[in-house]
Amino acid sequence: MKDILVIGFSTRNVVCSGRRAGYNMYALDSFCDHDLKKCANAAIQFDIEDGFNVKSIKAEKILELIDSFGVEFDAIIPGSGFETMDFPGCKYPILRNDISTIQKVSDKSLFAGILEKMGLPHPRVFSYYKKEDIEYPVMIKPASGGGGIFNQMVKNESEMEAYMDHIENSEYGLSKSDMIIQEFIRGLPTSISVISTKNKANSIAVNEQLIGTEWLTDMPFAFCGNITPFESQYSEQMKDIAEKLIMEMGLIGSNGVDFLLTENGPVIIELNARFQGSLDTVEMATGINVFDAHMKAFQGHEYSCKQTANKYAGRVIIYADKDFKVTDKLQKTIADMETADIPNSGHIIHADEPITSILASGHTKDEVLSQLKNSVMFIRES
Repeated sequence: MKDILVIGFSTRNVVCSGRRAGYNMYALDSFCDHDLKKCANAAIQFDIEDGFNVKSIKAEKILELIDSFGVEFDAIIPGSGFETMDFPGCKYPILRNDISTIQKVSDKSLFAGILEKMGLPHPRVFSYYKKEDIEYPVMIKPASGGGGIFNQMVKNESEMEAYMDHIENSEYGLSKSDMIIQEFIRGLPTSISVISTKNKANSIAVNEQLIGTEWLTDMPFAFCGNITPFESQYSEQMKDIAEKLIMEMGLIGSNGVDFLLTENGPVIIELNARFQGSLDTVEMATGINVFDAHMKAFQGHEYSCKQTANKYAGRVIIYADKDFKVTDKLQKTIADMETADIPNSGHIIHADEPITSILASGHTKDEVLSQLKNSVMFIRES
């Protein structure tokens, strides 16, 4: 199995990991960044009409784009945003978890019910149509996906109504019915990266998540990257919970569980039944090729090595604070640094959209953060 097509809003980390593992990688991607095109044998960019909303993309159009490569693919891997897309009439194997299971864990309302039955800690979910039962403050977020950019904490009913109206009037094609209302819980965002087969799940990394980091974005809950490893007294407990949950759901390959680490211990936020944004830092810190482990897991090969992180690694995403056009000079500046998701020259980046990712590694977390902050400052000045 050598010719693999990855389809997603942003596929660079998966495609480049596959390339390093020796696969012939192809991509359907909404950015087709500079470094993605260098990793892929071929990459095709698709347009997003209504923001990052897969509903605006027709499966028929995706099938046409797949055929346009002129390649007999050994497998297609749906990435972020495309996990549950149907590909009617596609002649190639779709390498993913059971689609009905993905739909259950991707929908935060359904997932809350699963966690409740398993007796696992999670935020309470409130109904928008039973306003008298809502206990403020609450978190409003898309029931599926979103990357944190649509998440909003509200303190009362008037704030909730104002935000729901804002969502319905936005350009992203979301409605009130697409949103979920959860108990607002304070804690440190973390995640567990897991490789699993039908018979066994192995945690390969504990990661700290950077959410709404002020030196990277003005959006309070936007995903801004990861630091790997993360160490705490709850690390082993989180690994056990993640492995138990993934086995219960029958997931295969690379999957991840997001937690909030609170004063009372870990609380499950969501399960990502796909490659996660932590892939870069997991590979940098541990030396594991996550794509190769994922492919072998689907072939039934258990990942049994209890490899631990031998250094700290970080990836941060810089968000734009205004609209601008990427110049040749800026692209070269970014490309000459330790970066990923390098924008193409001439690309228009709008306010609150990602510019690029900065990577760093070192012996300590502080060393990594210092490198990252210096690089971010240099790019902002550029």
